[in-house]
Amino acid sequence: MVERIEDLNLPNAVIARLIKEALPEGSNVSKEARAAIAKAASVFAIFITSSSTALAHKQNHRTITAKDILQTLNELDFESFVPSLTQDLEVYRKMVRDKKESKAKKDSSAGDAIASSSSAATAAENEDAN
Repeated sequence: MVERIEDLNLPNAVIARLIKEALPEGSNVSKEARAAIAKAASVFAIFITSSSTALAHKQNHRTITAKDILQTLNELDFESFVPSLTQDLEVYRKMVRDKKESKAKKDSSAGDAIASSSSAATAAENEDAN
């Protein structure tokens, strides 16, 4: 599974960026404090994942869903996180949907361009044959 417990830690660069974005300009955080925050964030993520896995198995599901995570947060008295996470999840889903639609339009228009150039080539060949 995991060779070392440190392998479960979140990347330091991600933690540093989150800390920087959360604090006012000019604030500093010691290296030890960043390490403590990183460890706490990792433990929290593992705890929520483990609890959500147990919930999913209890419901005979093999896959953890966003619904499982939100339900777990409610059950573990982290319900204050749920509204903002639900909102962020909706923004994420919309972004994925828009990206998918944009790609489909792009693929469709590329297919239309190929089809029209193919039709033009076929028409030219037919004219040459006559």
